[in-house]
Amino acid sequence: VQLQASGGGLVQPGGSLRLSCAASGSIFNINYMNWYRQAPGKQRELVASITIGGATNYADSVKGRFTISRDNAKNTVYLQMNSLKPEDTAVYYCHYYWGRNYWGQGTLVTVSS
Repeated sequence: VQLQASGGGLVQPGGSLRLSCAASGSIFNINYMNWYRQAPGKQRELVASITIGGATNYADSVKGRFTISRDNAKNTVYLQMNSLKPEDTAVYYCHYYWGRNYWGQGTLVTVSS
């Protein structure tokens, strides 16, 4: 199953964006669907995860501001990002593991005034 991320762009501090990750096939049996991000000059970091059952986990830096969700019927995972900060600027990747790592192509989020 291939992943295609979209929804990135330029937003002012305090603004919102919703990222989408569309899968080419069913994600129904994929337990953990994840969003990672990589800022310039930094390592890729896990931002949020969601299980088949809907349990979620977030990086401390985004708790209370970001919400991950999944729609198995549409084979899509979302990341709602509110109260964005300049330090959220990064390329955002969707990801899952099924014997190996599968990555989407990334979508750039720039938070700047």
